[in-house]
Amino acid sequence: MIKILFTSAGRRVELMQAFRQAADMVDEKVMIYGADMSDSAPALAYCDKTEIVCRISDERYIPLLLEICKREEIDALIPTIDTDLLVLSQHKADFENIGTKLLVSDPEYIGACRDKRKTAEFFVKCGLNTPNPTDNVDNYNDGFPCFIKPLDGSSSINAFKAESRQQLLGLAAKVPDYIIQPFVEGEEYTIDIFCGFDCEPVFITPRKRLAIRSGEVLKTQMFMDDKMIEESKKLLEKFKAVGAITVQLIRGRKIDDTEDKDYFIEINPRYGGGAPLSIKAGANSPLAVIKLLQMVNKGKENGANSVEAGLSYDLEAEKHMDTESVYTRFDQSICVDNNAVRISSLSELSDAIDDDGKAVKGSLLDGIEGMILDLDDTLYSEKQYVRSGYHKIAVSGLIDAPTEEIEETLWNAFCDKKQAIDVMLQKYGISDENIKKQIVSVYRLQEPDITLYPDARLLLDKLCKMNIKLGLITDGRPEGQRAKIRALGIEEFFDEIIITDELAGKSGRAEDFRKPNPLAFEIMQKRLGIPMHKLMYAGDNENKDHKAPLMLGMKAVWFNNEDAFRKMTSKMPIN
Repeated sequence: MIKILFTSAGRRVELMQAFRQAADMVDEKVMIYGADMSDSAPALAYCDKTEIVCRISDERYIPLLLEICKREEIDALIPTIDTDLLVLSQHKADFENIGTKLLVSDPEYIGACRDKRKTAEFFVKCGLNTPNPTDNVDNYNDGFPCFIKPLDGSSSINAFKAESRQQLLGLAAKVPDYIIQPFVEGEEYTIDIFCGFDCEPVFITPRKRLAIRSGEVLKTQMFMDDKMIEESKKLLEKFKAVGAITVQLIRGRKIDDTEDKDYFIEINPRYGGGAPLSIKAGANSPLAVIKLLQMVNKGKENGANSVEAGLSYDLEAEKHMDTESVYTRFDQSICVDNNAVRISSLSELSDAIDDDGKAVKGSLLDGIEGMILDLDDTLYSEKQYVRSGYHKIAVSGLIDAPTEEIEETLWNAFCDKKQAIDVMLQKYGISDENIKKQIVSVYRLQEPDITLYPDARLLLDKLCKMNIKLGLITDGRPEGQRAKIRALGIEEFFDEIIITDELAGKSGRAEDFRKPNPLAFEIMQKRLGIPMHKLMYAGDNENKDHKAPLMLGMKAVWFNNEDAFRKMTSKMPIN
């Protein structure tokens, strides 16, 4: 499994989605983690797991991130805002020591980007054109109009165009720690660059900025210009970038120029806000990140401490990018109430329905018109299913040993977090793969001996009396989940049943459609015909069950089931 942590996740929903889509393109499981100081940051709703952290300026910040990375075995950490970059780059070695790769450049390069004077000096050192900066209004002699902005600013905050010296003097009194540069008239471009851990470029993607709001692009078009690509390579010879950087330039002329030139004005050594636009057009840096991490992990497996190489820039590959279409961005509203109501028993829901089949006023179910339920460990004990499967194996006649002994061998191995069927086969000296396949089939194709929780039966009866529409959403192999539903005799209670694995069809990967993927919930809402805010979902798994319904605007209940299968162990190996 590959685990990637984004710090200061904030509003970077597009970036999380891009990494999620890239994860779907590889065989290996990829988990997306998001860290932020606010639990209402919208990007957190698109992460598999979230961490609430302190302010970047807090002395506890780095120790807390290190603790998270060590505890969760994070493979890579990716910062998303300027203020995060320097402090993280200064601690790269600390993260490397616990096995976490930082996709951030070294401090000397970060420092050059945070100070606009140093940035201009760096461009000159690279042999690139840049508007000459000055930090003293009295020394500015490069003509008007000009541009004044904070020395370490971002997002065009406190950045102004001055048409005259009088206007410039007024702005200089208002803008703290400013620099002044001659104004360049022309078209604005961004170059999205992604480099591997060896600082070699993987993608160099120029694009034209067609519309901008608060310094961030709203509309863009890819512009695979050979000159800009070669200029970027010159920059990268001296700027040893790791991960994503965005470079901004203006192709145009100053007031005293006779022809258009490329004037480089800024480097942001992180994923820019518009980077997902380049990703959509074909510069799939999230996929590159995942592939690089796979190479690193493979190197570790082979005894190497690190893997330097990986992917290299291929101009021919980028020529196949979509350079015709215009890409635009939009805002989207989501519900970020991350807290499902916690209950310790399903009776807390059934108690919310009175004897007349109406929701008690002010109760959990007040105003609810539809209820969606999870299956495993919500309506019945999944441990029952495991024991039932082991009993079916024991009485199948495939193993020549006492039935009770076989069952106990399987169950004890299961409780010890071992591969139960493998342990049993080893105990009885069986190495025939054919027999193992038959045993696994017995388990998976069983008609299980399972029963509803008493509270679940009462709840279903009351919900039906209430005339509330009922839906069931469950993950797992369709044949097994259907067998559970038949054994429990609950199909008649539900208006709609969705087994998420069935959504994959013939070609998709079943795991891509399981919770917390919102697709099943969106389909269920359409089928039931009830507004999101009048639907409630109840499930037992706090890590995956409630993320999608809450994000979609449903109410959610977390059944904190102490008897739950997953609470017995984090992974229940049953082969």
